[in-house]
Amino acid sequence: MALSDIAIRKAKTRDKAYKLYDELGLFLVVSPSGSRLWRMKYKRHGVEKKLSFGAYPEVGLRDARNLRDDARELLAEGKDPALERHREKLRKEALAEITFTRVANEYCSKRRRDGDRAWAPATASRSEYLLSLLDNSIGKMPIHEIEPIDALAAIRKIEKRGKLETARRTLQLASAVFRYAIATARLKSDPTRDLRGALLTPTVTHYGAVTEAKDVGKLLRAIDSYEGQGMTKWALQLAPHVFVRPGELRHARWEEIDLDAAVWTIPAEKMKMRKPHHVPLSTQSIAILLEIRSITGSNGYVFPSMRSRTRPMSDNTLNAALRRLGYSSDEMTAHGFRAMASTLLNESGKWSYDAIERALAHGDSDRVRAAYHRGRHWKERVAMAQWWSDLLDSLRSGATILPFPEVMAC
Repeated sequence: MALSDIAIRKAKTRDKAYKLYDELGLFLVVSPSGSRLWRMKYKRHGVEKKLSFGAYPEVGLRDARNLRDDARELLAEGKDPALERHREKLRKEALAEITFTRVANEYCSKRRRDGDRAWAPATASRSEYLLSLLDNSIGKMPIHEIEPIDALAAIRKIEKRGKLETARRTLQLASAVFRYAIATARLKSDPTRDLRGALLTPTVTHYGAVTEAKDVGKLLRAIDSYEGQGMTKWALQLAPHVFVRPGELRHARWEEIDLDAAVWTIPAEKMKMRKPHHVPLSTQSIAILLEIRSITGSNGYVFPSMRSRTRPMSDNTLNAALRRLGYSSDEMTAHGFRAMASTLLNESGKWSYDAIERALAHGDSDRVRAAYHRGRHWKERVAMAQWWSDLLDSLRSGATILPFPEVMAC
């Protein structure tokens, strides 16, 4: 005879536990203490087993019957309900350990070693820092439990501090982590997918750069008068001549530089476009490098950290030095040497646009065209590198530079 709620509530305790039977293997154990626990009896390969469904009244009669029916469906499929429950418990425990921070660290590690798509060291460090901003909000949450409102609240904490671009970039990186979790079968959908319109749009700003010829000379003279750490001064002196990205300059290693051939070959993994970049060295660049080598030797980083030669110069060193020289971030930045070169080289009219773009290591979406121009413009780039360094020397000495003729080289 099937149980009813009235019969369960009227059941009295006894000196020993006893059972009240429902149907299809379901029964209720009434203990001397008064607790009432749901159990189900079933057979698997001829062996009798029991399954627990919880305590009454927290689990009502209807709920217990539904759990029994679910278990019977598993039996009909040839599965053991107890084993499936154990597996589900293990799955939940495993998922609980898969936090956002854990997946973010895994994703960053992958991107550092991701073949042609691998992050440059500077990009990796910056991305890891931005993702760490989420550690105290969603970092410890199981990634499958994070909902859009959780992610939005975490990003808005950054936005409220006035860091609009940081918030935007952090949201992009968080989305990449969620998509990686989807690709690795630990998440069904990206909770940040529809949040992009929720953030304030940052005002586009450009790197501060000195681009007027008369002001370039003043900057170069200021660099020569720099009284800070010697390695920093050398880096500032070389930066205008090679105009690579600050991260590429800081991570330069002596084994990449061939002073006899007058070329610095930056490996693909250090480049933003993931392609090796060849930098022709002018006689002025070589003179600076020889001076550095006479002090540091020819192993390891060209511009090592003050604390350890096994690490490169800090990413803020050059910008801090420019601030000490009196240049605000709106006036000049370490990245601004690239804009300086681009502006004055293009204004000179002496060099082709493609040669200048190749010198700046800007990408070309057409691979065939990119390969063609890389070879074609090398000689022009070598000549341009020397011309540029000579021009910098003239500006440093205070020479008056006449307007550049508007004639493009062939």
